[in-house]
Amino acid sequence: MANVASGSVGPDAPEQIARMLDEHGVDAKVHAPAPDALMDQLKASIDAAPDLLITLAGDGTVRAAAELCGPAGPIIAPLPGGTMNMLPHAVYGAVPWPEALRAALESGEERDLGGGCIEGHRFLCAAILGSPARFAAAREAVRERKLLLAWARAKRALRRAFTGRLRYRFDDRPPAKAEAVLLICPIASKVMRADDPALEAAALDVRGAGEVLRLGFNALISDWRADPAVEGRSCKVALIRSAHPIPAILDGETVTLPAVTKVSFDPRVCRVLAPPPRDER
Repeated sequence: MANVASGSVGPDAPEQIARMLDEHGVDAKVHAPAPDALMDQLKASIDAAPDLLITLAGDGTVRAAAELCGPAGPIIAPLPGGTMNMLPHAVYGAVPWPEALRAALESGEERDLGGGCIEGHRFLCAAILGSPARFAAAREAVRERKLLLAWARAKRALRRAFTGRLRYRFDDRPPAKAEAVLLICPIASKVMRADDPALEAAALDVRGAGEVLRLGFNALISDWRADPAVEGRSCKVALIRSAHPIPAILDGETVTLPAVTKVSFDPRVCRVLAPPPRDER
């Protein structure tokens, strides 16, 4: 299924997909629904119980497909068709979608994909909980090239930052406080194996705009994990509390979570068609 209105997907993408599948001897139906019919077509495609569901769309559609398919539904080949393409890049590398599809068809293997479960939602790459998630609206305005609106939203988010710290607990470790909590799935982590049975967890304990700038500078020149404001480890269960509902970003999509939120690792969110890990090639 191709969302021709998304990111880098062009109007000729459905024909390209059909041609590539035919060249590899794959009998398939390619759908290119209008944006307002995207979810209905996604559900209809999954209900048809195909062996493989190929998505060429943004991160939100990929996450919805994973939730709908689950571990017992169709295998997913998530091609990069959006702006951030978090899961496609984690699975296939930062390559154009034709190259990702070719890799899936020629060397892809069925693989269980673990991820996070949080208040009925699933995330497959990363979740950010806390005040940094408020900057998502500014990011969207930048993507739409509305720079004045982006600046206004960024100033509003900065005014609301550092006003409500999170209380968190990773597994059975002692509770602590931080400005934000970051949870990264194994396939998207740089310090974990793709089959590790836990999430990479980091508490971001920044207390002002200066520390935010320092963290951003460290992220640019080295590894943000080395910043003194970051406490990192792995965990299977995280409990996050706040005095107010918690702003969050799940795989690039903004949500608002309850003031008491539990996050757990799910070893089988869905199945993907992916090349073997690099250390096995």
